[in-house]
Amino acid sequence: MPASAADRLATLPETLPELTLGFEAAKWAMKYLRQPNGPHAGERFNFTPGQMRFLLHWYALNEDGSWIYHYGVRRLAKGSGKSPFAGVLSLMELCAPVRLLDFDSRTPGGCVGKPVAMPWVQIAATSESQTANTMRMVRAFAPKGSRVTLDHALVPGKTIYDKGEDGKLHTITASAHSAEGAEASAIVADETEWWLPGNGGPTLHATLMDNLAKSGSRMLETANAWKPGIGSVAESTWDDWVAQEDGVTRNESKILYDARMAPPDTDLADEESLRKALEFVYDDCPWVKYPPIMTRIWSPSSKVDDSKRKYMNWPTAPEDSWADPQQWAAMGPLNHGRVVEPGERIVMFFDGSKSRDDTALLGCCMSDGHVFTLGVWSPGNSHDGESASVDVEAVDLRVQKAFDEYEVVAFFADVREFESLTKITWPQRYRDALQLWAVPGGKSPEPIAWDMRSHSYDFEMAAELAEAEIREGAFTHDGDARTSAHVRNARRHEGRYGVSVKKETPNSADKIDACVCVIGVRMVYRLVLNGKTVKQRTNEAFFV
Repeated sequence: MPASAADRLATLPETLPELTLGFEAAKWAMKYLRQPNGPHAGERFNFTPGQMRFLLHWYALNEDGSWIYHYGVRRLAKGSGKSPFAGVLSLMELCAPVRLLDFDSRTPGGCVGKPVAMPWVQIAATSESQTANTMRMVRAFAPKGSRVTLDHALVPGKTIYDKGEDGKLHTITASAHSAEGAEASAIVADETEWWLPGNGGPTLHATLMDNLAKSGSRMLETANAWKPGIGSVAESTWDDWVAQEDGVTRNESKILYDARMAPPDTDLADEESLRKALEFVYDDCPWVKYPPIMTRIWSPSSKVDDSKRKYMNWPTAPEDSWADPQQWAAMGPLNHGRVVEPGERIVMFFDGSKSRDDTALLGCCMSDGHVFTLGVWSPGNSHDGESASVDVEAVDLRVQKAFDEYEVVAFFADVREFESLTKITWPQRYRDALQLWAVPGGKSPEPIAWDMRSHSYDFEMAAELAEAEIREGAFTHDGDARTSAHVRNARRHEGRYGVSVKKETPNSADKIDACVCVIGVRMVYRLVLNGKTVKQRTNEAFFV
């Protein structure tokens, strides 16, 4: 499986759409709007290349005239111009020809537009202060007496713009109940990193999305990076986009996501590394000056996590995360071209669950410790809505294929729920190929079965070692989307003998089974590397 979309540094599609109303929208904006502030104040408004790319995709159409994207997000670093762009987009939705009139191959984008009939544009947030920046830019771009207000019969106000008798643009910040039923034609959701359960953000978001579903209209989020694990709408939308890009969802209409994130190996304390990161993050923002940002990041009063969120555009890890997401990403394929070749000597670790959790099988190359994913299986749901079971036959076939493809010198497998495979079927097939048994001695030697319930000490020690290895970048991995997600989901857990891993809550839908396998397979790798091998002799096993 390819690397996760969560590890991309830039998320906008690389190619441009064939059919789009974006050129119509840009033409209108450049005709009517003037830059309200900065060194180019008063000049004709122009989009940056990145803003124009987003605009072309946001207004991209399928051949039947339907939108390609039903939802948009601009998650950019602090100072990237999210609020001015949101203000421009709000005015375009109110006045510009941003709905399809007809196709015309002679025009840029192949589409001719018309204004929205009875436009109802909402700038939404959980508090009035959150809408202030975007609404301030709306007023700055369309002040009373300006050409845009006169030609489009706009009546400006502090928090509302009327357009004739049938159109309006306004802010909405009240409870979700006051928003219910409103058939907005477009919504800008401001600062969704602060739309939290405590202030009713997710409920408001759900209500607005239900309203949009009735009309086929769309929402654009603006956000900075969020604090993970606090239930923000911004994090939820990111998870939805990652699932979309990783092929987990089946929606025909998509989320358009615009983010630029600093490379994961950025060192905030190193001047050259930090400057390169800022140049990448703010590549589309010629107005940004780097020295003041660097000064702010290096200030003794600045919090490192705040600097990462605001300027690197990284969601910071929860305090109890087992691994830092940036450190894990830095070990992935963005920084290496490692390919596991047929015939390589490897070890494997298996963690199985037939219905409650995921099942995972990971490998580790003996030549360099590279970790790669052989399979992750989810139980899914049955037709009656109950939890289904993992496809045991598919798991068994993948194990067989791994032994056919590689020289497997050790294979440890947790016993729970897969006892017949781990204690009977797999040992019968593969015991003679293994150089190290999971339980080589004692009353009941086991070639493969390694019951984690009776090996708490070994696993907790392995978890602490693997955690340290990730901090130090001691190995590489294939960037598999499922395994990376499980690593990000894992939380630190104080066990009896050391720090282990656990889910955020026992019933959490965020799985960690592939992370367990990362820990396990690195443990097996170290055991083999340390020279432990075994010979089999009838029912006995001993180290040589």
